Amino acid sequence: MALSTQRDSAFLPSPHQFAPQPNHDVFLSFRGVDTRNSFVSHLYHELQLRGIKTFKDDPKFERGTPISSGLFNAIQESRLAIIVLSPKYASSTWCLDELTRILQCMKSKSTVLPVFYHVDPSDVRKQSGSFACAFAEHEESFRKDREKVKSWRAALTEVADLSGFDSKNGCERKLIENIAEWVWEKAHHRFKLLDSIELVGMKFIREQVDLLLAHPTDEVHFIGIWGMGGIGKTTIAKLVYDSISTHFESSSFLANVREVSQRGCLVDLQRQLLSPILKDQITQVWDEQWGTSIIKNCLYNKKVLLILDDVSESSQLEKLAGEKDWFGKGSIIIITTRDKRLLVKHDIHISYKVEALGDDDALELFNWNAFKKDEPEEGFLELSEGFVNYARGLPLALKLLGCLVYKRDQDEWKSELDKLRKIPKSEIIDLLKISYDGLDDMNKDIFLDVAFFHKGKDKEEVIEILDSCGLCGCVGINDLVQKSLLTISHRNVEMHDLIQEMASEIVRRECLDEPGRRSRLCTHDDISHVFINNTATNKIKGISLRMARLEKTYWNCEAFSKMCNLKVLEFYNVINSSSPRILPNSLRSIKWSEYPSKFLPSGFQPNFLIALKMHESKLVQLWDGRKDLPNLKNMDLRYSERLTTTPDFSGIPNLELLDFGCCKNLVEIHPSIADLKCLERLHLDLCSKLKKIPEFSGQMKNLSSLSLQGTSIEKLSSSIGCLVGLTVLYLEDCKNLAGLPSEICNLKSLEWLWMGGCSKIDKLPENVGEMESLTELRLYGTCCPLLV
Repeated sequence: MALSTQRDSAFLPSPHQFAPQPNHDVFLSFRGVDTRNSFVSHLYHELQLRGIKTFKDDPKFERGTPISSGLFNAIQESRLAIIVLSPKYASSTWCLDELTRILQCMKSKSTVLPVFYHVDPSDVRKQSGSFACAFAEHEESFRKDREKVKSWRAALTEVADLSGFDSKNGCERKLIENIAEWVWEKAHHRFKLLDSIELVGMKFIREQVDLLLAHPTDEVHFIGIWGMGGIGKTTIAKLVYDSISTHFESSSFLANVREVSQRGCLVDLQRQLLSPILKDQITQVWDEQWGTSIIKNCLYNKKVLLILDDVSESSQLEKLAGEKDWFGKGSIIIITTRDKRLLVKHDIHISYKVEALGDDDALELFNWNAFKKDEPEEGFLELSEGFVNYARGLPLALKLLGCLVYKRDQDEWKSELDKLRKIPKSEIIDLLKISYDGLDDMNKDIFLDVAFFHKGKDKEEVIEILDSCGLCGCVGINDLVQKSLLTISHRNVEMHDLIQEMASEIVRRECLDEPGRRSRLCTHDDISHVFINNTATNKIKGISLRMARLEKTYWNCEAFSKMCNLKVLEFYNVINSSSPRILPNSLRSIKWSEYPSKFLPSGFQPNFLIALKMHESKLVQLWDGRKDLPNLKNMDLRYSERLTTTPDFSGIPNLELLDFGCCKNLVEIHPSIADLKCLERLHLDLCSKLKKIPEFSGQMKNLSSLSLQGTSIEKLSSSIGCLVGLTVLYLEDCKNLAGLPSEICNLKSLEWLWMGGCSKIDKLPENVGEMESLTELRLYGTCCPLLV
């Protein structure tokens, strides 16, 4: 038989089509006529679903590639091989050559998995049965090349002796799952840094976790990982999570616990933990106390893997993972922290300290960032070692320095290294600042704004504020991510603590003696100094002060009159004894809880303002008459209990969110609200004195969420039928509401209609049951008959 040029197993690419680094997790070898459209198709689909990159038939690859070169390259660039040995496998000389090459190329036979599909392993080993017929033909066709046939026989014997899977031992579905699990363990369950470097201490931690998995017990294990900031605790935790998460019924990675807790959003982490179980019912988690109770009730009988990243206080553990009996048998809870005492206090007896990288690992990490490979370019070794020496094994510093000199010539490397030698070794902040110094002026502003005001916020919200300040937010954030100064996690803009400390030091050095001459202020002492001594200047671009507990201050608000370039103003848990007589018109974003005055300053005209958030303010009214604020999109005055009326909205055409929730004395909504074409969400929940709302209009077609729960409204206007984009309508506990207008059935987009507790409602419009998008209708506490 002549050597076939038609590919039976996988079309081979030309050698030049691949980079030298492995490009696939698995090389899949199979006989096409036996399994291509059946078993192999299902197996390939399962591997793809698990994110396992698999080399298989691909029409892009050249047909007829010489086996001697093409096959070698295709196999070389794969980490593992699966050999599907089917009845006609041995009839293909291509497959036999492929098998021979696989066994020659794979350094370890543990990376080759034979699958005996409808064949007996002994037939493969001895070339009997259907394999005997195939070899009878080969012996005839290759009479002049007996050695080739001999090598094929040896390869089949060798692969048959390897540990593999036999299709006779169970259903095909289970066989595919077992194969995929084997590949996952081999290809992905490796504890390596993102660029293939193992962290110091990682191997020992892996061994301990593997021990727990290999010898399962009913015990719930708490494991602590601790060390200094930037040392790699989070990286280790992520690698552990990726490695073992498939062994658990439920798994959650809760990032930045300390910071989320400081923002008062710990309930968000509780929801994240419970989300895989509660799904749509996650809205039941209203506060931390209730969340803790639900965690206990939902997880006590489930095998859970939970990572709590960057825990700083025992109270955080108490609300997320208080006791072992909160979780089911065999659960593992891993906590990363900078504070070893926290682990001791919580009786966590298994703990590991993460040490700095050793010289070899540190050099390799630097190389991956400076050269995108594990070895330096020729002539750069000594220079690379110089940078590594200054980083002192800190992974974050190694990555930043590597990115700093990427694609730069030796003279530039030497210049940057000379700069480093002028910086004291103990000054890690200055070491990190080198990356900042390489930014252009706009990206420097973006970086500092994120560090002081926007860390942890939604990326789109941050971009919007940055853009309003004349900065290119989207491009700038992406640039900073590429330079390892920012990260994006769950759509939020994040920054390492050491990087944030570096930003604080940069601003402090703008004027060491006088905070009022700096561009940004965020510490209590600095802000108090500026207001008490009235030392503000036009240098100040932003002020942010978020106190953990309510604190009263005695500041002179006249300092605002000098801040003509102030763009961001945030006060949280700060009660000032005096009210501001003036606020800068340059402001873009105001977030001021406990605002002390009944009104905003009369001359305040912030034309560029996009967000006005004043929770728990003392406001009675924002302003009299019309005020033109063309850029304002977000107005949030929740819990402003003295507020009685809303402002005239006619001069605020771009409003997207209005939130007056829990304004208990609000009695009037200005009728100009009907003219807001951009309004998407209107929240009036728990405005208990609000008895009526204005007529709606066809201009409000973008309104998607309307919350009136807990109000005293007595009637819904028939104009509600104009809200064609409404998807959510909350009417819960509207105890004075006597019924719904028939026009509500015109809301073709409505998905949720919550009316629980509306005790006066005893019937629904006739056509409610025909609303095509309605998926959730809550009627508890009403007198309505259930829909059938």
